Amino acid sequence: MIAFLFPGQGSQKVGMGRALTENSSEAQALFGVAESVLGFDLAAICFEGPEETLTNTLYAQPALLTVGVAYAAAASARGLQPTMTAGHSLGEYAALVVAGALEFGAAIALVKRRSELMSQAPAGTMAALIGLADDALDGVLARASKCGLVVAANYNSPGQVVVSGEAVGVEAAMREGRAAGAKMAVPLPVSGAFHSPLMAAAGQEMAGLIKAAPFRDARIPVYQNTTAAPATTAADLQSALIAQMTGAVNWTGTIQCMIGDGATQFVETGPGKVLAGLAKRIDKTATVESAENWA
Repeated sequence: MIAFLFPGQGSQKVGMGRALTENSSEAQALFGVAESVLGFDLAAICFEGPEETLTNTLYAQPALLTVGVAYAAAASARGLQPTMTAGHSLGEYAALVVAGALEFGAAIALVKRRSELMSQAPAGTMAALIGLADDALDGVLARASKCGLVVAANYNSPGQVVVSGEAVGVEAAMREGRAAGAKMAVPLPVSGAFHSPLMAAAGQEMAGLIKAAPFRDARIPVYQNTTAAPATTAADLQSALIAQMTGAVNWTGTIQCMIGDGATQFVETGPGKVLAGLAKRIDKTATVESAENWA
């Protein structure tokens, strides 16, 4: 069984999707829809940058959605039809489109507003703790929280977690993580404290927009960020998108659940190979490949 994986913010890079789009009328059409919804030339930003612009949340999120869906179309053209999908954070929107739960135009409109709200959210930051024993994380967060708000935001793979919150809380988590045995504690170049309570106001507005969006039941299961469980009904998929604004991304659990449900091949349908690498760390026996290699 084939599982498509869609990366989230941080995977963007100048030039992504250019070669694919030059040879794909479907990719060209997707960029056309995106431009009409967004009001700017997304293709030019993806293909030419500058990097500073593409990295900006306002542009990175719709860019990754568009390129992810385009790569999924390319994979399907090669005869790879997914039987399940999942997306890391923002990538969940692309997973929903490919699973048939949401039209691309509606998804890009939601992501446009999501990117605006996340850019306007209260100041905060994120950091990756690498090499920290899983059973040490709760203690690290408990001690760091005495300095400021900080929570686990992404469980990316065993020994790799991203924390999110107020700058003082995240800095304390980095110190406590190193003291508890983390091999690395790395601040992330992000514009806010994603997947944390600091996103509550943004999450509230997104909840209304998501509930009003034209969702339908998915053709194939979409594995949800916050629960790692599969869902197909429109109501469940909407609830999952709402929850991920302030809830943690359980990517480790997601990959484990997909394997448990029969996934034998993972295809990272987006730029880069981050998710392919994480899948290998989660399960060394996993078969993974990147659609980026095909363009």
